[in-house]
Amino acid sequence: MKKVIKFLFVIVIIGLYIYFEYYDKEDVVYYSSNNIPLYSGEDIIILNNNEPNFKQSDFKNTSFEEYGDLDSLGRCTYAVANIGVDLMPTKERERISDVKPTGWHYKEYSFIEDGILYNRCHLIAYQLTAENSNKENLITCTKHTNSDLMNEYEMKVGNYIRKTKNHVLYRVTPVFDNDNLVAKGVQMEACSVEDSCEGIKFNIFIYNVQPGIEIDYSNGESKVVEKK
Repeated sequence: MKKVIKFLFVIVIIGLYIYFEYYDKEDVVYYSSNNIPLYSGEDIIILNNNEPNFKQSDFKNTSFEEYGDLDSLGRCTYAVANIGVDLMPTKERERISDVKPTGWHYKEYSFIEDGILYNRCHLIAYQLTAENSNKENLITCTKHTNSDLMNEYEMKVGNYIRKTKNHVLYRVTPVFDNDNLVAKGVQMEACSVEDSCEGIKFNIFIYNVQPGIEIDYSNGESKVVEKK
């Protein structure tokens, strides 16, 4: 009888270990490309009725940041942080030109502002967590996506934190089709912590596009869109 009880005890311990090690890990939500519609001219779409997919246990009054490991193709996987003023930069950003994310090409087009198609795009912007040349936080994205689209939401979050001194739970997940080296876009989620999302809340997908340019997402090659 004692052997049976001991055996059952071991089974329970193993079961609890498996549960907490594998089933309770919901800190990162990976988004399948199949759940994102094809680009149809709308640069930003709302996901899940604009409700972010954070767990209740994610909400903390202390700052943290985490960057997922690169996958087998060298692509970024995710970046998540609970952003407070203590994570924000206190000096100018350093050069990041030594990092070449997957699909990176230096390509100029005269009709793009500053002429350059691609940026080294921070998943979590430097102004929020002061990350410089962190390979796990940089992807290849267009000037339009980085400066025009993502920057609008990054500024909202940054201005809110600087004004209120509250935290914002924030996650950016690049989404790739199959083995493509350039992301089709990024999912951005945010929720202000101390006021239960009253100040900041969004769950959006921003497409990685550039007006007038056709991108080969498999390798980052590009060309001017042919006029019909």
